[in-house]
Amino acid sequence: MIQLFSMTSLPLPNIFLILGIVFVFIAVIGQSKLGFIEINPGCLGRLLALFIGVASLSFAIMDGSLTVETIDAIRNYLARAIQENLVSFNKIFNS
Repeated sequence: MIQLFSMTSLPLPNIFLILGIVFVFIAVIGQSKLGFIEINPGCLGRLLALFIGVASLSFAIMDGSLTVETIDAIRNYLARAIQENLVSFNKIFNS
C-alpha cells in the first residue's frame, strides 16, 4: 500500500505556518476568483479567517520553529526594504 501523506513528514509548526499564510491571504484578498475556485467569505468570514490566520502564525512562531537568527534576518530585511521604498510608500499614503 502506498502512503501518499505521512503526518511525520511535515512538522506541526510548518502546517500551522502554511495554514496561517492561507487564512491571512483569504482575509486580505476577500472576494476573488482563482481559476475554478471562487472565494467569497464576506465580512464575518474575513474576520474569522484573519483570527485563525494570526492564531496559526503565532502558534507556529511560539512553537520554536523560528530561531532568533531567522527573526533577526527577517527584521533586517524588512527594515532595509522599507527604507529603500520609503518614497514610494509616502506617495501611496499621501495621495
